[in-house]
Amino acid sequence: MRPFPIVVAFAIAASAAFPVSAAEIPAEQRKSIERVIEDYLLRNPEVIERAMQALEAKREAAKERAAIAALERYRRDLYEKPASPIGGNPDGDVTVAEFFDYRCGVCRRVHPIVRELVSSDGKIRRVYVEWPILGPESVFAARAALAARHQGKDKYFRFHDLMMEARGQLDRAKVLSLAERAGLDRKRLERDLGAPEIARIITRNYAIADALGLNGTPSFVIGKKVLRGARDLTAMRRIVAEARKAPESR
Repeated sequence: MRPFPIVVAFAIAASAAFPVSAAEIPAEQRKSIERVIEDYLLRNPEVIERAMQALEAKREAAKERAAIAALERYRRDLYEKPASPIGGNPDGDVTVAEFFDYRCGVCRRVHPIVRELVSSDGKIRRVYVEWPILGPESVFAARAALAARHQGKDKYFRFHDLMMEARGQLDRAKVLSLAERAGLDRKRLERDLGAPEIARIITRNYAIADALGLNGTPSFVIGKKVLRGARDLTAMRRIVAEARKAPESR
C-alpha cells in the first residue's frame, strides 16, 4: 500500500467537516483539529487502508468504463472488419483479440495456451493484434509479420508461430531467417514490409491499446472483457464461456 500522508488525510477530513478554507480557521483551532485527526488516524490506521482501497476501486471502475466505451469506438477494428490477421473460425461466436509483441517473454510463454484455446474450440474467432512496444526490433518483427500476408494467410500464421517459439534475441537477421524457414520469399518480404498500410495498421493498434488502457503485453479482449496480462488455459476457457453467454459477445 502506498503511504497516505497525515496532511492528506487532514485535508480530506477538514474539507468535509469545515466548508471553509484553512486560512479562515484560526491558527490555534487549526492546530487542534490537526492533532485530533492525527491522533484518530494513528489509533485507527485501518481507516487509511479502507480509504486507499475505496480510491483504488473507484479508479478501476473508471478504467473499466473507459475500456467499454473504447470497445464500442473501435468495434470495427476488433469485431467487424479488423485490418489485423484473423485466425480460428472467422465466423466464430466469440472474439479473442491478443495484443502482443514478439520480443515479449510472457507473450511467448502464453502462446501455446492461446493456440490450445483456439484449436480446441471451433467457435473462437482470433484476432492477431500486432502491438510492438519493446523497441525498434519489435517494430521490425511486427512489420515483417504483416508483410508476410502478401504471400498468403497461412504464411503469416507459420511465421507468427516461429517468431513466438524462437529462443534468444529476435533481431533483424533472426526475423529474416525465420521468414525463410516459414517459406517466405525474403526479398519480397523486405520490399513489402515498407508498405504504407502496414504502418497504418500498427499505428491504429497503438491507438486502440491506448484507448483500452492497456499497460503491457500480452493483453486480451475476449468478447467484451479486457484482460491486462496473461491467464492460464482454465481461466481463459472460463472467460470465453462467460463471453458466449453475454449478448453481442462478438
